[in-house]
Amino acid sequence: MNKTRSIVLHACVWIAIILLLLFISSKNADVTTKGIVIYVYFGVINIAVFYSNYLYLFPKYLIQERYWRYGVTVILLILVSALIKYGMATFFKDIILIRGDNKEYHLTFYEYYLAAIFTSTFFVFLSSGFKFCIDWFINERVRKNLQSEKLTAELAFLKSQINPHFLLNSLNNIYSLAYKQSPKTPEAVLKLSEMMRYMLYESNDKQVELAKEIRYLENYIELQKLRFKDQVYINFSVSGDYSGQTIAPLILIPFVENAFKHGLATDANNPITISITTAGKKLSFRLRNKKSKLNKDETGGIGLQNVIRRLDLLYPRQYHLQVDDTEQVYQCELQLDL
Repeated sequence: MNKTRSIVLHACVWIAIILLLLFISSKNADVTTKGIVIYVYFGVINIAVFYSNYLYLFPKYLIQERYWRYGVTVILLILVSALIKYGMATFFKDIILIRGDNKEYHLTFYEYYLAAIFTSTFFVFLSSGFKFCIDWFINERVRKNLQSEKLTAELAFLKSQINPHFLLNSLNNIYSLAYKQSPKTPEAVLKLSEMMRYMLYESNDKQVELAKEIRYLENYIELQKLRFKDQVYINFSVSGDYSGQTIAPLILIPFVENAFKHGLATDANNPITISITTAGKKLSFRLRNKKSKLNKDETGGIGLQNVIRRLDLLYPRQYHLQVDDTEQVYQCELQLDL
């Protein structure tokens, strides 16, 4: 809220309060003189007390932890404002300083001064409470903005790790084909080019079509088949209606990549099994592979660590991941709310 709008809003609130009090007092007879004097003139003094604390004393002393100075200046503000009120009240003693309807009995200085101190103290506490609330909302908004920026930066960092990790593995596979002068090398390069196009241009969005993500997985699997000269055994199935469904990009590929990197893909009796099932807004991803004794990850498997962290950030309390990692078999099941 800009400064001009804030001033207009505050002015409207105070005017509305004074008009409301005047309307309530209109049930009495002497509304013209008594209402204007009590609710308008003395209202201005109370408003001055309110903003003296809200705009000056509170931010200058209390926020900067200068508690003693704040306490002394607030007490002085209350005492001086009460004294000003009494001074003004003496000019309207037949209206302000009477007790009830007895115009012959006037309040003493101490009686009125104590009441004025109480009123000024109330407005000091009111302005302090208001200042606390406003500062809390502002700090909360700043905190959420910082949290959002941190989340965006962390997700960008995690994705920047996923892409080079995949690219390194794929280039190694293509290098192997090229080294063997395989005629399927151009096809592998074309598949990688299609996948890189998806990673560069479409995966930058927070959500992508689930159909495109599945197509990305299919391309990756085809690329692996080229690597193994089609002597790879994998059961990949997709079921359910996933049209119109979206998912965070590149959230499933690390599991599949891990299966080919650490699993045994050339055993016909123990094929890599991958299934994706959708039902409404629920997605179920299951993967099982027999482990290979030869494939070891010297880098520590950053792909799976990253995807779990991304799940925590993108789908908090919206996913369940169960991993069974034995000496012979690796299998996992991911339940995800789309």
